[in-house]
Formats: sequence, C-alpha cells, structure tokens
Amino acid sequence: MEPNYSEDDKYYLAKKKVQSIKGFYGNLTSYIGVNIILIFINLFTTPKHLWFYWPLFWWGIGVVIHGLKVFEVIPVFGKDWEQRKIKELMEKENRNKEKWQ
Repeated sequence: MEPNYSEDDKYYLAKKKVQSIKGFYGNLTSYIGVNIILIFINLFTTPKHLWFYWPLFWWGIGVVIHGLKVFEVIPVFGKDWEQRKIKELMEKENRNKEKWQ
C-alpha cells in the first residue's frame, strides 16, 4: 500500500532524490577527473610500474555501489525497503512502549 503523501511531503522526497542524484554525479565527475590525472602522473613518472589502476578499481567499486543505491537498482536500498523498515521500527517502538506501561 502506497502511503498518502501531502504535496509538501512529495516535494521534500523529490528534492531529496534530486540531491542524491546530484551527489552521485559529483562523485562520478571527481572519479573521472582525479583518475585521469593519476593516470598521467603514473605514466609520466613511473611508466614501468603501473599503480594507477588501484585507485581506479577501488574508488570505481564505491562509485558503482553509490550509483546502484541512488538509482535504486539494489532492492535492499530501495524505497520499498525503506518504507518497510520504517514501519517495522515504528511497530517495534510501539511494542516497547506498551511493554513498559
């Protein structure tokens, strides 16, 4: 069941989503720019010893995970999961309050 959001809530959620997407694109831009610089530094200073692929690889994994989360490709991080988790935590809190009363 889809929650009944007010227009203000919808605007807030949309704005939050846009900020997440903007953050991802900032991360991606930094990743590309910094790694281009690292490749040039590596190839000009120590071309026989290639090390640029380490930050390229590990930071790349982080960028991919960030993108999967932002664009809700991983179901565990999606809106449905968030709603279920919020509901679960609220019910747990209510049970705890009832237990102590």
